Amino acid sequence: MNKQKKMESVQQHIAAICCPYCRRSLQVKNGSLICADGHTFDLARQGYVNMLNRPGNQQYDKRLFMARQEIITASGLYDVLHQKIAKVVKEYFAAGRSSLFMLDAGCGEGSHLQRIIERSQQPVITGVGLDLSKEGIKLAAQSYKEPLWFVGDLAKSPFTDGVFDAILNILSPANYKEFQRLLAPDGIVIKVVPRQNYLKELREALFMETEKKVYRKQSPAHRFKEHFELVDVMDVSHVTSLNQAHLSQLALMSPLSWTAERERIVRFSERVTAGITIDLEIIVGRLKG
Repeated sequence: MNKQKKMESVQQHIAAICCPYCRRSLQVKNGSLICADGHTFDLARQGYVNMLNRPGNQQYDKRLFMARQEIITASGLYDVLHQKIAKVVKEYFAAGRSSLFMLDAGCGEGSHLQRIIERSQQPVITGVGLDLSKEGIKLAAQSYKEPLWFVGDLAKSPFTDGVFDAILNILSPANYKEFQRLLAPDGIVIKVVPRQNYLKELREALFMETEKKVYRKQSPAHRFKEHFELVDVMDVSHVTSLNQAHLSQLALMSPLSWTAERERIVRFSERVTAGITIDLEIIVGRLKG
């Protein structure tokens, strides 16, 4: 999709987008989004809109996102997760709906959102990806042409009230008050959180003698229920065998490697093959009352 067609797609959904700073509506003018107060957001040639007036997350670089994309799309590590979320989307929105507007909050390079859209097989799903990282969103826009991609802050998201039928939040920090604002009255929130054994082989390899080798299990469902009516909780637990190339990509994509010793990262990446544990919880909710 070229820049002109992407801007036409943005124009089609302009009522769902607002200025993140003054909350006023936006108009499309000469390849930019402009509010009445003069805040201006340009459509990049790659096909995304940067809604930040400050630098985004700089820790997550291009190499990390490219490694993450390879793991998500080619290793099969997250296939079961995508299938389960796609089933939830189909069950809640297939009956009586001709379209679906779905946000991935903290989308990174966009592969989770794209895979879920593909597996949902709904007639019309418009995906929207939001992330603080410009590098992640740039790669998303280059790789996946149909969704709308925005660099932006979830705490001040550039969207109008009650506009999303579904909100995804996959292994990323949440902002439940903002989710409440953005969710349509009959919409659902789907949050994915790690459980105790998530990527345990990587943790054990990088932090053999430290407390970081054990994931400190949290109880996110309790906080989730403070903001949403709990609809369902599902576990995703399996072991997938990865080859050497994918093990190297796994180490590269994980923030765990930022504080690990280089020698341990190299030893893990040089393994010919290894089983990697996915241990996740999918929490589904809707607005209360």
